[in-house]
Amino acid sequence: MDKLRTDLSNLGEILSSIFPEDQKAKAQTYFLKKLSLKMHEFYGGKMQSIPKAGIFGFNWFNVWYTPGVSSVSTAIRDDNSLSFALSNRSNLVAVVSDGTRVLGDGDCTPAGGLGVMEGKAMLMKYLGGLDAIALCINNRDRSGRPDPGKIIDFVKMLEPSVGAVNLEDISQPNCYRVLDELRTECSIPVWHDDAQGTACVTLAGLINALKLTDKSISSVKTVLFGAGASNTTIASFLLQSGLDPDKLIIFDSKGSLHKNREDLKANPGKYKQWTLAQKTNPLRVEGIETALNGADVLIALSTPGPNTIKPEWISHMATKSIVFTCANPVPEIYPHDAQQAGAYIVATGRGDFPNQINNSCGFPGILKGALLSKATKITDKMAIRAAHALADFAEKRGISPQNIVPTMDEAEVFPHEAAEVAIQAIADGVAPSGLTYEQVFQRASQDIQNARLATQKLIQDGFIQEPPHALLQHALQETITAIKKV
Repeated sequence: MDKLRTDLSNLGEILSSIFPEDQKAKAQTYFLKKLSLKMHEFYGGKMQSIPKAGIFGFNWFNVWYTPGVSSVSTAIRDDNSLSFALSNRSNLVAVVSDGTRVLGDGDCTPAGGLGVMEGKAMLMKYLGGLDAIALCINNRDRSGRPDPGKIIDFVKMLEPSVGAVNLEDISQPNCYRVLDELRTECSIPVWHDDAQGTACVTLAGLINALKLTDKSISSVKTVLFGAGASNTTIASFLLQSGLDPDKLIIFDSKGSLHKNREDLKANPGKYKQWTLAQKTNPLRVEGIETALNGADVLIALSTPGPNTIKPEWISHMATKSIVFTCANPVPEIYPHDAQQAGAYIVATGRGDFPNQINNSCGFPGILKGALLSKATKITDKMAIRAAHALADFAEKRGISPQNIVPTMDEAEVFPHEAAEVAIQAIADGVAPSGLTYEQVFQRASQDIQNARLATQKLIQDGFIQEPPHALLQHALQETITAIKKV
């Protein structure tokens, strides 16, 4: 067996030499989970805080703290807007979660969300040049039920300390109320990445998929499987982008949405779904098989698979069909099965398959653009423009059925996205005018480059240790043993 490289670049090759094709994806998922536990234990998490200003001698403590810092406090007291210039607030994002819907694992308790929220903070720093803090809060009432009002109050109290808030992994319907109220009542951007971020990158992928299939968004028949925060926001973005509502059918766990769904009408927690039910599926198509017959596009964000979406359903879709199955950690159908069933372009939420629909290509650039432009909110138009920025970037460097969206390692995409978002913020009237595209692009590029260089310097100088190779080998051996037992 080949020695597993520290950068994991030969992982696919090693797994292919050990497992048959139908077990490889499962083995990779198992390995990554095992390795993640070992690495988090080894490093004690993945984020730390270090100063951004220098200590050039003992007296500098008197500059950064007392007595010198008194002038900063009084200046901000007299003009709160100076907090963005005199502190790190202008580049600081709070990643806030109650841990009630963590990836595909459901309610993991408030503390259980820390792994994902720290990961979000790490990506913001490395990909967007943003500082971020993971804040997992306990909003349960005495009976253990999550209270959305407590999240709203928490963010409002937190607002003076940060430049933006990224809401994450909050179960529905609470996530809708939290986002809607905070977008209205806060004077800083509040972003729900599970909803808006997923919708942005999905739209980007669909824009390029439609180009490759020579289809237009106004004419395609589209099916959304799942009606949670992600797909309801995707539906909204698609409709705002020209999708014909008469050609859109959305399914939740009880069937298709349509104007006769009285259970939605009577449920105040389903107001997003009820709004879409009144606009879409006028023929009241009921079954998923019927809905997919002749459909051009399927976007699934539902129950992790791999048998949630059946190959025979895909086989009845239109020629050159587009299939996005983005449940995590396992897609509703594996890409090779979808392609064998006739899908022309297949995307998932995973990085070990082509066409990863990954929020991480969206939120670092979007939040960077919002903060650099001093936007007070992130509008739908800003998110949709970010989607076009992602699609345009990919098209310029070349797209194919196996490569429709940028990947996280394409560092140039994030300042491009940030600049587009900033200009749209100014156009939407939620940011002051004055900045140019080039100014935002250059500042974002420099901040991102500095973050990456600083991380690499810490690695080179040994402040971030390379993981012991034995831990990688142990995770691989445990994977081999576990999968072969099955």
